[in-house]
Order: sequence, then C-alpha cells, then structure tokens
Amino acid sequence: MRHYHNPLYVSHGTADETEGLKQALSLARHNNAPLSVLVVCPKFPDEFPDYRKKYEESLIAQAEASIRSTKEAIKLEEGLVDISIELVSDKTPSTKIIQHVLQHGHDLLIKDAEPRDGRGSGFKAIDMDLLRKCPCAVWLCRPIAHSRQHIQVAVAIDPESSEQAAEDLSKRMLALSRSLADSCSGELHIISCWDYEFESSLRGNVWVKVSDAQIAEAVLNTQQAHRTVLESLIKAAGVSGSQQVHHLRGRAEECIPSFAKDKKIDILVMGTVARTGIPGFIIGNTAENIVQKLSCSLMALKPQGFVSPVKAY
Repeated sequence: MRHYHNPLYVSHGTADETEGLKQALSLARHNNAPLSVLVVCPKFPDEFPDYRKKYEESLIAQAEASIRSTKEAIKLEEGLVDISIELVSDKTPSTKIIQHVLQHGHDLLIKDAEPRDGRGSGFKAIDMDLLRKCPCAVWLCRPIAHSRQHIQVAVAIDPESSEQAAEDLSKRMLALSRSLADSCSGELHIISCWDYEFESSLRGNVWVKVSDAQIAEAVLNTQQAHRTVLESLIKAAGVSGSQQVHHLRGRAEECIPSFAKDKKIDILVMGTVARTGIPGFIIGNTAENIVQKLSCSLMALKPQGFVSPVKAY
C-alpha cells in the first residue's frame, strides 16, 4: 500500500499493541517511509514530581520493547525503517494527538482501537474524536487472527453525493482499498447501498393510486440508476483486479456493519466526514452510526479541504 509517506503510530505504552505496530511497521517498510511513534499518557500528578521522569522513561521503554518484538515477528531487518519515539502527556489526549499531526504534517495516523470492555463493536471516545477531527487518514486496528494472505478488505462507497469533494474522496478510497487488498488477500469487496424510500408510503395508499407495477418499475429504475453511477465511479477510479461489487438494498448504517460481520471483513475503508471546509463537529450521521456497529479494523478518510476544529498550537 504505497500511499503514505509520513505515518504516525500512537501508543499508550502500557499494553500489548502488537497488532497496530505490525500494520504501522509494515506500511512504513512498503512505503520506504520513516515511522514516528507518539506515546500518549495522562498528565502526571503534580503531587509526585520526583517520579514523573521514571514514569515517562518506563513508558518509552515499554514502547521500545513492543517495537523490538514486533520487528522480530514480521522479520523486519534492523535499520530498514527509521523509527523515532516521542512522549506527550495531557488531560485531553485526542487533542494532543491531532495537534501533533498538524505540527508535523503526518498523512496517516495508526492506532490500536481502544478496548470496549467486552463489547465487540463500536469505538470509545478518544477514537471517535480522532475520526471526527483528525485531518489525516485514521487507521484504527483490531486484532486479526489469520495471516495477511487471508485478510479481507472492503470499501464502502456512496456514488451519488452532489459534492465534487465527495466524488474525489470515493476515488481515493477505491484506489487505497485496491492497494490495501493487493497487499493482503488480493480480493476487494466494494459495498454500496441504495433504496427507494417512497415504496412503503406508496403501496396501499388510499389517496395515491399508484399500481404495484408502477412502483416496481420505479424501484427497478432507482436500482439501475444507482448501479450505473457506481460502476462509472469505479471505472473512473481506475480500479481493476479481483473484486466483488455488493449492491445492497437498505440503509447503509444497517447493511454495511451486517455485511462486514457476515463476510468476516477484517478492514473496512470508508469516509467519515460529510462536509468540507467548515471546522467543527461534522462527522456524518450515517458514518457515525456505521462505525459504532463495526467490530473490524477501520481505515477512515476525509475529503480534501477538510478543516480540523483543533488548532496546531
């Protein structure tokens, strides 16, 4: 997957973060890119100033040990990837992470998804903050039990947005997911959802006399029109290779998580922000509902022109 040249891996330095580090180190190696590691920890209590240095040193040491063991696991030769480690502490870790991204021009943030205390789906507050406000792509990793050659990659596309930025984002997602799939199983699943929302209102309506045949024709026309736009978008993105297009009828927030679970998708690529150029809390409602039902890893992209509400300084 050769798309990112300045990746950042975010660590807490306190737990097993092998899964995310595998992805981060592999990506850096394939892109001939350096890897920055940011260890983020809570602000140390003012009551114990003499212990702060030792505490921070222990977190750095844990991160270094995790990197060493992960390099051995993926057989990464020493010196092949330039790795730097930095530690920051703050009461609002997501803001500190985003500021670091802005200050250093990172184009991808990789992080293990926060554990959900027994729940297998959704993301916790810090991860949701990053999905909403981080200006670069965000890859939230969950454990994958099987080898890379069997990893299943899917991308969720909405081909009917009226914004040019949304169309450009869809093309970027298709190209990225194609590259990601090629580095894994080789099979790409393209998901797109459509519906004819007036069908239930029209059927059996005593005031609007529309025949079943007319409704069926309208539904078919909607399906075909959506499929045509989708196929045109895929063609315009130049995506080829082994792929399956899944044209699903229904609400995206229901269909996409169900599909990901049923097909055992390991990594889902999708866009998370509905509008461009306006700073603030602007994750799309549909995207928010989808990610809270996901139990797989997520690669989330935002459109060009997205402005983070977080300032660099």
